Amino acid sequence: MLIARLVVGLLLFAAILCFAFSIATGQRRWRRLGLIIMKWTLIAGLGFFGVLFLERLALML
Repeated sequence: MLIARLVVGLLLFAAILCFAFSIATGQRRWRRLGLIIMKWTLIAGLGFFGVLFLERLALML
């Protein structure tokens, strides 16, 4: 659980950092990289919560 939170937190930090570089330099590649990282962060978060949901569901049955 701690590792999953750490991974999601670091991915969010990396995306924010890429967006900050995009604003500072005006280069579109930083924005594109930030969006890619944000997409994978959302996928990782949904996967994490999906596993938690399935664990709770298994305990109920």
